[in-house]
Amino acid sequence: MKVTVENKKGLNKDLKIFIDKETMNSYMDEKYEEIKGTINLKGFRPGKVPKEILKRQFGKAVFGEVLDKVLKETSTKALEENKIKPAGQPKLDLKTYGEDKELEYVLSVTELPKLEIKSLENIKFDEYKVKIDDSETDKRIKEMAKNQPNFKEVSSDTKAKEGDLVSLDYKATVDGKEFKGSEGKNTQLTLGKDLFLKGFDKQLIGVKKDDDKVVEATLPENFPEKELVNKKAQFNCKILSVKQAQEVKIDDDFAKNLGAKDLKDLKILIYKQINDEYKNSLDQLSKNQILKQIEKVKVEEVPENLIEEEIKILSQGMPEEEVKKNKKSFEEKAKTRIKTGLILNEFGEQNQIKVSEQEIQAEVQKQLRMMPGQEKMVMDFYQKNPSALASLRGTVYEEKILNLIKEKGKANKKEITKEEAEKILKEAHKHDHDHDHGHEKEKKETKKKPKEKTIKEKKLATKKPKSKPEVKKIKKVSKK
Repeated sequence: MKVTVENKKGLNKDLKIFIDKETMNSYMDEKYEEIKGTINLKGFRPGKVPKEILKRQFGKAVFGEVLDKVLKETSTKALEENKIKPAGQPKLDLKTYGEDKELEYVLSVTELPKLEIKSLENIKFDEYKVKIDDSETDKRIKEMAKNQPNFKEVSSDTKAKEGDLVSLDYKATVDGKEFKGSEGKNTQLTLGKDLFLKGFDKQLIGVKKDDDKVVEATLPENFPEKELVNKKAQFNCKILSVKQAQEVKIDDDFAKNLGAKDLKDLKILIYKQINDEYKNSLDQLSKNQILKQIEKVKVEEVPENLIEEEIKILSQGMPEEEVKKNKKSFEEKAKTRIKTGLILNEFGEQNQIKVSEQEIQAEVQKQLRMMPGQEKMVMDFYQKNPSALASLRGTVYEEKILNLIKEKGKANKKEITKEEAEKILKEAHKHDHDHDHGHEKEKKETKKKPKEKTIKEKKLATKKPKSKPEVKKIKKVSKK
């Protein structure tokens, strides 16, 4: 194989690749040898069909397979040997080809720019540690206790009031007739919450244990029996018990009910929970600082084809007129995003960062925990959408890169109070909001314009070539 590299313009290169006739014939012979044992032709024993017969019958198909294989192998090898990383898909232009002929083609490729990333090892950022006061932990535990009331039955002559838990059996009728679902046993209602039927539990205020009470309520719009919707029903209720909320004692038993070993262990867990809530948000601020500095790293030239693709993503769903109007703004934003992706990718490659299947599964599990009750839906989504899983891999990959940059960088460590943390986060949120507001005209929408992906949500910009380059055109072959 002979390869000649020609610089066309900037990052654009043409690779002229030549494979002599003898090499092509050896590929063909190898393929005929491979298929010989699988072909059954009348008059010939298996594996004994002469090559000339095979050529006459299967030559075209064999050559097609061989050509496909040679193009794939030689184009990949040519790029690797010349240390060219393609930005997007190379284009392939066949010049000379055919059975018993040499192969000559041109591979047109846009190369990724050479990047200097040493400066990332000295990157500066703020690293926050939030000092959580013990009173904050106690306050959170008291809130948890308040949300887990302990109901205790009261004496039979005590009347139910708002906030009490009333247990009852009921039978309901509409116009004197029973209906499907008209009977309930040991139904429990916390008076004042109005969670059963609108206005139902308020009518139970003042009832006592063993009382009989008739309650009237309108059946709602979503009632299963459609012919009864918005009709008034009468509920004949038998009061089984009245319970009042008791103050929950915050002790070891309370802690054990919440999954802790004891109260001391619960306090440690809640302290960590509060700390993590702030840490995650503040860590994201640190990463945003890093990304802002990466945006300032000088890159001589950004591949035009990647910029064009990014503009398509940014302007997706927008009217053509609006895209033209904001072309320059889109180009600048696309350049910034592509450049950031290329730099992060280069850092990841140089530091041999990989994403394992276990890390992908851990990320999926994390998402499952964030969506309780919808686990099956989330799992089905990832199983049916390989591109979503690939995007998730990109997110994990970038997270690992940013974490390593943080490790190698220079952290300005700050210990702050909870109040200071809230102030910092509030200001950061306001800054982001103002920045978005400033681009309002640019974001003028079609109604369903999708939300712009952040660098974390999209795959990094560098794209590896597919197994086979795209064939741009096939010219008439010169007869040699």
